[in-house]
Amino acid sequence: MNQESPALQDARRIAEDVLFPAALEVDAADRVPESHFDLLAEHGFYGLAASPQAATLDIGDFPSVLRLIEVLASGCLTTTFVWIQHHGVLNAAETTKNRNLRENYFPGLLEGKRRGGIALGSALRTGPPPLRAEPIVGGYLLDGVAPWFTGWGMVDSLLVAGRNSEDTLVFAMLDGVDNDTLRAEPLDLLAVQASGTVTLRFNRHFVPRDRIVSTVPQSEYLKRDSSSVRFNGALALGVAGRAISMLGDDAGDLPGELDAARTQLVAATEDELSDARAQASELAMRAASAAAVHHGSRSVLPGSHAQRLVREATFLLLFGSRPSIKSALLDRLTSPRAPA
Repeated sequence: MNQESPALQDARRIAEDVLFPAALEVDAADRVPESHFDLLAEHGFYGLAASPQAATLDIGDFPSVLRLIEVLASGCLTTTFVWIQHHGVLNAAETTKNRNLRENYFPGLLEGKRRGGIALGSALRTGPPPLRAEPIVGGYLLDGVAPWFTGWGMVDSLLVAGRNSEDTLVFAMLDGVDNDTLRAEPLDLLAVQASGTVTLRFNRHFVPRDRIVSTVPQSEYLKRDSSSVRFNGALALGVAGRAISMLGDDAGDLPGELDAARTQLVAATEDELSDARAQASELAMRAASAAAVHHGSRSVLPGSHAQRLVREATFLLLFGSRPSIKSALLDRLTSPRAPA
C-alpha cells in the first residue's frame, strides 16, 4: 500500500480534529466559520487545482486529489462544498490569456488569500441560457440569473458564465458584492445551509473587457466537464465513508462497496463517468440511511449526525447533476436489487 502524502495526512487530521467535531454546529449556522477556511489555506489546500508548475501542495496523483476531497467531506460537507468551488476560479485565473487578470488574481487565489466561487449555469444547461452575455463597446452586459452560486459572503471573486446568441460562453471574473445591477437572493436548502448558496440576478450588469477570463463555444466546454463530475462524486464518497464509520461492525458489505465506488470514480471513462457518479451518490444515500437506522429514533433529532448525513446524501443526489447522471441514478433507485 502506498504511503499517503503529507497533504493527505494533514487533511485527515483536519477532518477528524476540527471539521467533524464542528459539523453539527456548522449545519445549524448561517455561514461556515472563517477559521475553517483559514486552516485550509494555511495547509495549502486552496492551491489543490493548480498546475504542477505552480503547485505549492504536494498531493501526488489524481486519485490522491479525489481522496483528499473525500476525506475533507467526511469531516464537514458544508465547509468542503464551499472550498471546492474555489478551484474552478483558480484554474480559470491560471489558464486565462488575460495577462493582467492572471497577474492580479492568480497569486492570491493560489495561496487562499483571495477565495472564489463559480456560477456556471449557462455553461452547463442546454436550451435558452439563464444568463445572457451581450457584447457592447468595452465589454459585455450580463442579464438574467445564475441559479446557483455558493459561498456568497465568504468569497471575494465570482467566476460567472454568460452565453451569447451564438452559444459562445463568456467567462467573467466579478467581485462578490451586491450593487444596483447584481443582487443575491439566499436559497433555503435541505442541507449545507451555511454554504451561502444563492441565486444571482443580473440586470444588464456591465463587465469591462479586462475582467473577461475567456470565451469558448459551449459544445467545447462541455467536453471538459469530467473533473467536476469526479470531484462531486468524491463529496458523496466522503458522506458515505462517515456514515460507514458510524455503523462500525454493522456496516456489512458497505466498506467494500465504498472501495469499489472509489476505484470506479477514478478509472471511469467518459462514457462510464455518469454511472460512476451515480454509484457514489446512491451509496451515500444507502449508507446514511443505514447509519440512521443503526442509531435508532434519536437519529430524527437535530443534534444527530445521522440525520445530517441523510440530508446531505439527499442533497448530493441532486447537486451538480446532468441528464445522464439523473438517468443513471433513477435506474439504480428504481431497479430491483440482486438478492444477496
